[in-house]
Order: sequence, then structure tokens, then C-alpha cells
Amino acid sequence: MYKFKEETAFEHYLKKSAWPAYVGCIWAVLYAVFVRFLEAAGSGIITTFGQAEDPEALYMASYIAGVVIMFCGFCLLGLVKPWGKIVPQWIPLIGGRHIHPLVLLIPTLFGTAFLLAHAISGMLTKSLFLAGIITINFPGWAELNAHSLALWDLFFYEPWFLIMGVLAGLAAIHYALTSTIRLIIIRRFTIYYLLFILLLTILFVIGTIINFK
Repeated sequence: MYKFKEETAFEHYLKKSAWPAYVGCIWAVLYAVFVRFLEAAGSGIITTFGQAEDPEALYMASYIAGVVIMFCGFCLLGLVKPWGKIVPQWIPLIGGRHIHPLVLLIPTLFGTAFLLAHAISGMLTKSLFLAGIITINFPGWAELNAHSLALWDLFFYEPWFLIMGVLAGLAAIHYALTSTIRLIIIRRFTIYYLLFILLLTILFVIGTIINFK
């Protein structure tokens, strides 16, 4: 029978720490502005790796990605601000109502899982590609220096995903620990959640090798 234990020092630290949400928001905004929006303007570093088959489509995709990333970064603040638990009074009809923790946790956790799986699988497959073990066909390029793009992915693009995923995950844990969810439920769910991330990572790796070999 499971014997309940009081919160650990790490859990207590995360419960008191709001900084991952703030740093995650800044991290997202910086990436959106100085990477995605620059790419959308046609002056990002990715344009130095080759010639896209449809440059306008690439620019638009970068712009949309930048907007989404910036929006998600600001959403992290809801995990540490009062309006993440209670609807602000100025909102008609629903102002003052309590927000169920899962309303914010579910999208945040799915996003975190995607970020971490994307980063881990991307770093693994790009490492295998650079080592000459697998071949990856990067779609959407008429001309491309695949080696340089893989290095960019390995040492910048995927690490951003990894750091963003860690920050979002820590912010989600903070929100859960300060919510009405019981600690024992959080602990049990964490185990299954980590297994889900592992499975998703494996699927990403397999998908990359099968689809792009």
C-alpha cells in the first residue's frame, strides 16, 4: 500500500518558484523575435543554408510559428499569475469564477511533451546524420547545405526546444503544486507522463528515419 510522504525539498522549491514561467516567457519572446520574425523578414540565418523551393511559404510559416511561440510564452504567465486560477472580475458573465487546474495544465503538458520529444529526437537524429549513420532528406529546399543546417539544428534549434520544454515543465509543476490537485496524484501522474514523453520521442525518431531516409 502506498504510504504518503510530505513534499520533498525539490517539490517545496518548485512550489515556491515562479521563475521558470517568467524565464520561459522571455525565452519564447526572444526566439520568436530574433529567429522566427527575422526569418519571416527574409534575413534570418536559416536563409544562408540554401535556397527554399517556395521562399514566401517559408517566410509565412516562420511568421506564424513566431506568433504561436510568443503567444505560448505569454500563456506560461498564467501558471504563476492570479488570473491563471480565477477569471478576472472585468470579464463579463464568468468573472470571478475559479478555473479548473486541468484547463491550463492539459495544453501546457502536451506542449511540454512535444517540445522535449522534438528536442531529444532531433538532437539524436541530427547526430546520427552528421556521423553518417542515417540519411535525412530535408524537404522544401531547392538547394541546401544539409551539413550546416544539421549543425544549426543540433546546436541551436533543438537546444532551444529542450530549454523551453524544461522551463514549461517546471512552470507546470509549480502550477500543479499550488493548485487543488493532491500531491499523491501529481507524483503518480508524473511517472506516466515521463513514459509518455519517452514513447513520443521514440515515435519522432522512428518517423524521422522512416519518412526522411
